[in-house]
Amino acid sequence: CIATTEGALDELPHHQKLRAAGWGDRVLSTFRPDDVVDPDRSEFATNLAVLAALTNESTSRWSGYLNALRARRAFFRSMGATATDHGHPTARTADLSNSECQRLLDVCLRGTGSPLEKEMFRAQLLTEMAAMSIDDGLVMQLHAGSQRNHNAQLFARYGRDKGADIPAPTNYVHALHPLLNRYGNDPRLHIILFTLDEGAYSRELAPMAGHYPVLKLGPPWWFHDSVEGMLRFRRSTTETAGFYNTVGFNDDTRALLSIPARHDLARRIDSSYLAELVAGHRLDEDEAAELIVALSYSLAKQAYRLSGSSPRMSTLSPR
Repeated sequence: CIATTEGALDELPHHQKLRAAGWGDRVLSTFRPDDVVDPDRSEFATNLAVLAALTNESTSRWSGYLNALRARRAFFRSMGATATDHGHPTARTADLSNSECQRLLDVCLRGTGSPLEKEMFRAQLLTEMAAMSIDDGLVMQLHAGSQRNHNAQLFARYGRDKGADIPAPTNYVHALHPLLNRYGNDPRLHIILFTLDEGAYSRELAPMAGHYPVLKLGPPWWFHDSVEGMLRFRRSTTETAGFYNTVGFNDDTRALLSIPARHDLARRIDSSYLAELVAGHRLDEDEAAELIVALSYSLAKQAYRLSGSSPRMSTLSPR
């Protein structure tokens, strides 16, 4: 299964053709709403006008704006999407009043919002997306911890997302607390966390995933999608989060032909780690044989709610 990511305004013409050709269960889209939730984008107000035209909702009003986002999620879901993806600078969430949300929307549409107001707007949208995920069943992914467009000269010459993206510290304990305080125990919500802040794995993310039923850890991402990065991930998270609070391995790349090699690497690294546990008498060999199937195949299908995903849960599961 290959899942692409498209913006909220995309009409998915290529996915419509693939579905008509019988590939709808193998090539999926993923709802990535950064284009309509990030007021730092110069085209933010224009995008919300397009969103209004697509959905017949008033996106200048907070309630209409949320209804428009729900409508686009429903369209992506009708096209086979099983997940959303959110690429925020930080993992900050918020739980604000409707009046404050309207005020933030107003200043962001006018382009007069301060950096803090824009950050709080994005933070509130993460909490709103969690609520929508409870309603429509889409799995929520959060990719945080990248300071994008770090090289000002490169950005000025070529525009956004042309490189110079640097890992940054991310405080998940405090950042996610408003969202988790509201929805963290709801069994209908599934959030997969990715980070570039490796220090957060053992300090914050593994304990949080081990506690909150809505959280799972995504595999090592971007700079850490490597031999040593994958090993560091397992060593940092397993004792606290276990194996079944992770989602196995799913690739995140634009290099289509690299995907089989990257999955092969992930299987080899996980096999090596499990073999180490067996050799140290911390895991029985039959348990390791069961786990490698889960880590390389079953957990990803289950986490992303793909068809036929009902793996037999091992007694090794923390839950």
